Amino acid sequence: MQIKIKKQNQDGIVRLETSGDVKEVIVNEDFMHPKKESISIGFRGKNSSGIIELKTKELEHIYNSVKKRTHLIKGFKKMRFEREE
Repeated sequence: MQIKIKKQNQDGIVRLETSGDVKEVIVNEDFMHPKKESISIGFRGKNSSGIIELKTKELEHIYNSVKKRTHLIKGFKKMRFEREE
């Protein structure tokens, strides 16, 4: 997974990039307040880690956008590259 962030601070705009693997997906259910449900995606890279939290509506929007374009994907192949240090 590749993450790119653009953040504004007092010095101007700062761009951050990191990559990592998705380690965990958590569905946060709230039976008392069903509209406050969310999905958390935990990731970890070599020098970074974090959690991306999405509301249910945001995830539905992403799903609907991807679903319309799945006919363009011919197949999946996982490629691993070993880094030389």
